[in-house]
Amino acid sequence: MSSPASRLIVPVLGFGLIVAFASSYYLLGVLAEPLAAGTRTTPSLVFAGLSGAFLISAALSPFGGRWVDRRGGREVLTAASVVFALGLAGLGLSQGPVSMVASILMLGVGMGVGFYGPAFAVLVAIHGEEAKKPITAVSLIGAFGGALGWPMTLAMIEWVGWRGACFGWAGLHLLVCLPLYLILLPDGRAGPRPSAETGRVRWDGRMVRLAVLFAGAWWIATAMSAHLPRLLGRLGLEPAQAAGAASLMAGAAVVVRLLSFLTSGKGSPIAVLRLATLLHPLGAAVAFFGGKSLAGAVALGQGAGNGLLSVASGVLPLHLFGKDNYATRQALILTPARFLQAAAPLSYGVLLDRSAGLALLASSAVCALMFAMTFGLERRP
Repeated sequence: MSSPASRLIVPVLGFGLIVAFASSYYLLGVLAEPLAAGTRTTPSLVFAGLSGAFLISAALSPFGGRWVDRRGGREVLTAASVVFALGLAGLGLSQGPVSMVASILMLGVGMGVGFYGPAFAVLVAIHGEEAKKPITAVSLIGAFGGALGWPMTLAMIEWVGWRGACFGWAGLHLLVCLPLYLILLPDGRAGPRPSAETGRVRWDGRMVRLAVLFAGAWWIATAMSAHLPRLLGRLGLEPAQAAGAASLMAGAAVVVRLLSFLTSGKGSPIAVLRLATLLHPLGAAVAFFGGKSLAGAVALGQGAGNGLLSVASGVLPLHLFGKDNYATRQALILTPARFLQAAAPLSYGVLLDRSAGLALLASSAVCALMFAMTFGLERRP
């Protein structure tokens, strides 16, 4: 029978992901303009710093995976909390563009080692091959990082100013997340001594297919997070309507993750993956051909597809390869996605400047490639 402390591991990991995503990945969506004004620079430089943070995150991802496999997820998550807090405190203290960009790049270090990877690895270390359901549960809770991040940051800005918002998020990392990790998460170093093969992963065709698939998924997800309201405007919606329709994306992601949690263990993960790759093109077709009254379908399709793909990024490496070197393998599979993510806002913006139809055609074509990558995936002895 599980102890009370062990039953808290999933909510603690989920809460930590909400704080991590809200205070880094989603932070600048509402902080960019007051941050730029307060540091005597422009929002474009703020977002250039964010692109640099994405590149740092991508470069550090394989190192983070090996670190988790050798030392355990608790050590990595606690270190990430400290790094996030340092970056956020640096932002709050920034007086000019140099210190501001340096602090954003520090957040990139935290993003490289402090998102889903180590959280999922903690669950795999505890549950082994039976970790699918708790992984889905943590992914479900973590989805609220986007839904809650922007309004929470906005509320803090209105209450204590943009600098106070940075210090507030830093305080949550240091005063809430860090103690919870240290008290409740198991120490990975207490397990068996790592073998010489720990962290050594050889690429095969299945890993390449997954890497291509998730690179496409992250490119589309980042492009949609940057341009969805503008895309919906090009499809005929007024700004207020576009903002409301865009919010459907987060809601759809939460709903499908909840359904995935409730049906965990039923059906083929590969079949679910194939379905996920088709939902964005389906929504795009309905939105484009159905007129502005159905424009929100692209938000629903993208949210549902991306919600399933986020769960799959944790479940599929375990399903296909088992628990050995799980964190290293997952980090390697997602590294190309992290690099491609940095180019998504600019590249999709260029397509959207030409036409909404061209942008939707391009993202749907990427989904077709992703669908093709689902063939040839099978679990081997």
